[in-house]
Amino acid sequence: GEPPLVRTAANLFKDLCYRYREDLTAGIIVAGWDKRKGGQVYSVPLGGMLVRQPVAIGGSGSTYVYGYVDSHFKEGMTKEECFQFCANTLALAMFRDGSSG
Repeated sequence: GEPPLVRTAANLFKDLCYRYREDLTAGIIVAGWDKRKGGQVYSVPLGGMLVRQPVAIGGSGSTYVYGYVDSHFKEGMTKEECFQFCANTLALAMFRDGSSG
């Protein structure tokens, strides 16, 4: 009973996005932590490609937070710093975009 690896979950999304590429109109972000590779972020853009990135943003509110993310994201954040970064980013997006959150 080990939980699945983050990359395994990301690959499942990639396969689904590729299989239903004619019907889906959204990119997917898969993020998590596992014992093998620690924290990971994967982006699955339209069409079903899989890209590992240090950080990913998307959705209708993303245009409002690019500057914040560029100036506040840093590699190697602690768990608390990461939670605070995500909470602040979401709050900024939700303040400007009623569909975010």
